Amino acid sequence: MKKVEIFDPAMCCSTGVCGPSVDPELTRVASAVFALEKKGFDITRYNLTSEPDKFVDQVEVNKILMNKGPDALPVVLVNGVVEKVGSYPTNEELAKWFDVKAEELIGEKPRTPIKLNINNLK
Repeated sequence: MKKVEIFDPAMCCSTGVCGPSVDPELTRVASAVFALEKKGFDITRYNLTSEPDKFVDQVEVNKILMNKGPDALPVVLVNGVVEKVGSYPTNEELAKWFDVKAEELIGEKPRTPIKLNINNLK
């Protein structure tokens, strides 16, 4: 079975899907990772902010950071081999690595709309 590790740049939370302005790319990656985890696949994300030791301990990632700096993140390893530097894997790449259909990695849209009245917040 393949093992995929994603070494994320410094973010406020483990997925980067928080705060008032969310990057759609981070939402896509979080959904794909969640779908793969639910299927029992070995995929892990590490956040530079909360898990700096993982970036130090992984020799290839450490070399990339020392040579190119944090702007080289994210770094993606497949079975310990660097596959991508500077961008997240596409759903198609993830599907290929785990032998699933890319459509299985698309997050579901909420079934019930959420209504929020900000006038009642104090």
